[in-house]
Amino acid sequence: MVAFTKLVAIAATLIPGSIAKEMAVNMELKAELYDSGVRHEQIMSLKHQTWANQERLGAYESDQYQRFDEARDFVPCEDGVAAYVPGDPVYTFRCSNLDLYDFKPHVDLGNSTGRGAGSWGWTSPDGREFAALGQEDGTAFFEVSPKGKIIYLGRLPQYTTAEKSIWREIKGYKSYIIIGSEAERHGVQIFDMRKLLEIQPSSPVLFSNEHDLTGFWNDGLPLGRSHNVVVNEERSYGVATGFQPRNGSLRAGLVFFDLSDPSNPKTLGGTGIDGYVHDAQCIVYRGPDEKYVGRDICYGYDEDSLTIFDVTDKQNVTVISNTSYEGVSYAHQGWVLDPNWQQFLITDDEYDEVRGTGPAKDGFPVSYIWDISSLEAPRQTGYYKGLRRGIDHNQFVRDGFSYQSMYGLGISIIDLRSVAEDPTGGGIKEVAFFDTYPEDDHLPGGGNVTFTGSWSHYPFFPSGFIVINTMDRGAFVVKRSEG
Repeated sequence: MVAFTKLVAIAATLIPGSIAKEMAVNMELKAELYDSGVRHEQIMSLKHQTWANQERLGAYESDQYQRFDEARDFVPCEDGVAAYVPGDPVYTFRCSNLDLYDFKPHVDLGNSTGRGAGSWGWTSPDGREFAALGQEDGTAFFEVSPKGKIIYLGRLPQYTTAEKSIWREIKGYKSYIIIGSEAERHGVQIFDMRKLLEIQPSSPVLFSNEHDLTGFWNDGLPLGRSHNVVVNEERSYGVATGFQPRNGSLRAGLVFFDLSDPSNPKTLGGTGIDGYVHDAQCIVYRGPDEKYVGRDICYGYDEDSLTIFDVTDKQNVTVISNTSYEGVSYAHQGWVLDPNWQQFLITDDEYDEVRGTGPAKDGFPVSYIWDISSLEAPRQTGYYKGLRRGIDHNQFVRDGFSYQSMYGLGISIIDLRSVAEDPTGGGIKEVAFFDTYPEDDHLPGGGNVTFTGSWSHYPFFPSGFIVINTMDRGAFVVKRSEG
């Protein structure tokens, strides 16, 4: 009880006022709440409770969800909603400037549990667009047709030695999909999406780990599990983050593997210098900080901080800076605004809305803006508050717009092009959204601060189609409205 009281007292000192800004990491709090895994376990426990309740309510019985009428080209977002079953609130989705082109439940994508997670995509040299959809029992593959329709092609199960886990994250390297999971003994699967090119939709393929993987990597993972996988395509390596245990030699930080030969991935090194790393973006540095131009940099989202690593030498990783911020509850994920001029970065905190800290104290999701002109001294210059109550999850930036998965709020697209002139975030505007979870629309603030709905999305197809993977219903395809 004494230790718990002390922990609460420490945490209370970080409840901020109305203005967010960077701050030094509280090392005592870091040790007791973050490095110990206490905060992560709190979040995981809350998620499991939420999902158990969803299961009791039948939310994961995905066969119940009505399929999209394939005779329709798309359902336009009109008067703030897209309704593909007119008059039925279960199929009436709040929206702005995003039209619905298709929906398929998880069961139609080969899944047996009705639960989805991460996602990624690949565009073939001739312009065909394919998606990989993480599910609790494996990965589903489908093509997005030129008309935005989902064409299911097959799936890759996890190894039978691994337990099922909803945590399944995916990234891309050239034509390959890199798949990791929190499931013990899962490892990292490397699958060549070119295998999909000749499949007939009438005969979807159940791929085999023994015969259809290009490569498999596991020797850098003590338990065979990882929270996320990251890829630096330019330098041909992958990164596993959040690999347990926390008390291992690398402390669940970063571990690197070579992708120059995807059929023979080899461990390159790793680091636990800042402890557990939840997620990261690893890219070659191009930006105003001349000292680091051309270096391999990982922007790490380390639970209580934005930590910037120099990973050029995979055997001798160094921390360039380690910066927290007012209202920090769980620094979760982020993305640079421009990889070719890395001056600003946007991050999300997965737990500030739940705890009611900092700018998110009212439960409206907050995206934090960072000026990283100096990698050694990042400044948290402002933030953007979402317009509906909920929790922000994963976001990716394309051409000045952040595409954000928002759990029960679906997907939101915000315009970041004003940040260079106004780094407070005052000029950021939401330009589109599509709410995939209408069950909580009636609540005060237009949503619920809980872990339901959209887990991930893929916004990088040249066609403009966006694939959304939800934890309950299945896969949605949406696109910006014309005009």
